Amino acid sequence: MKLYDYVLSPSCYKVRLMAALTGVKLELRPVDFHPGAEHRGPELMALNPAGSIPILEDGDLILTESAAMLVYLATKVAPAWLGSGTPAETARIQQWLSFSHRLTVNLGGARLHEMLLRPGDIDALQTQGIAALRELEAGLVEQRLRGMGFVASNRPTVADIACFPYVALAPDGGIPLDPYPTIRLWSRAIRSLENFIEMPGIHRLHELKPEPQIEPGEA
Repeated sequence: MKLYDYVLSPSCYKVRLMAALTGVKLELRPVDFHPGAEHRGPELMALNPAGSIPILEDGDLILTESAAMLVYLATKVAPAWLGSGTPAETARIQQWLSFSHRLTVNLGGARLHEMLLRPGDIDALQTQGIAALRELEAGLVEQRLRGMGFVASNRPTVADIACFPYVALAPDGGIPLDPYPTIRLWSRAIRSLENFIEMPGIHRLHELKPEPQIEPGEA
């Protein structure tokens, strides 16, 4: 199974992370995303006319959307990551998988603007990114009231992995995570999973920061 990969891409990282958590061995094919723009070159455009990465190849199968890759890996080797199969949980997983695209556009867009000087309305990207973080914080608070620590279940699912990287890297786009204690607790829970792997900017745990405290009545 081959992943066309850029080490600083959160979308590529979520596939590497899912593979590590499920014990799948990936052949990594590095892509010169920046500054070489290899993803826009003829070889990769032939695989993915959208000109984006990651790209996952498994035999004759080619996947070009990271959420589909997470579901594929889970379905193939670790179906517990797809949830319990109840209608409500399945719907919550699908809802957060869709939501993760907003994180890519807004938090990811702000990060690209600040780190790679990509054109964009940084004020709008940050405003929309903050709105998305507030929505995620509210969703996680609701889950805590149900006795669950993850976005769709009482255990991590593909939905958590889909959302995690762009949230964890929000500060790269000038959006701090300090106002969101429930997000930070959720992030710590993911970072502490067995076989969790790091990427630049995302470490295993915030060793230098105390665990966020949820005040009585907040969750």
